[in-house]
Amino acid sequence: MKLIGEMNSILGVTSYIGLGSNIGDKVANIKAALAALNNSQKVRVKRVAPYYRTEPIGYTAQDWFVNTVAELETLLSPHQLLFLLLTLEDRFGRVRTERWGPRVIDLDLLLYDQIEINTLELTIPHPRMHERAFVMVPLAVLAPELVIPGRGKVAELAALLAGDQQILPLFL
Repeated sequence: MKLIGEMNSILGVTSYIGLGSNIGDKVANIKAALAALNNSQKVRVKRVAPYYRTEPIGYTAQDWFVNTVAELETLLSPHQLLFLLLTLEDRFGRVRTERWGPRVIDLDLLLYDQIEINTLELTIPHPRMHERAFVMVPLAVLAPELVIPGRGKVAELAALLAGDQQILPLFL
């Protein structure tokens, strides 16, 4: 996969997405989604946090997940980026039958620059990210000093959540 350091910057805004999978070859699913993002127009994957094995939240009668967070540079608007993420989920075979249920790939728009949005289609920052170790721990690797508006510093949130939720590093 080509990362931003290997090509000219597109000089877009920085955004962060969460990636997860708990069906099939979970790591391969995430890597394929990252490659598809990086190959799309107006989006470049800049950095990817380590991968983690995480217990399911909400609906627990399912396999554990593999999760990570990626830093993107994009020229897309927040709504266009969300549309791209949903399109990729569909392309990879995501089926939405049960809330928080099993999925081949899950792509969540977490942060988009310093923008706050609250519409029916999109809420940024992601409304539950500060409650989830599987988001905050990998995000803290990429941007520990980042502040989630109204919630606090990413590194501090990650440390609190990692003590309450099972999240294990994957050594690939």
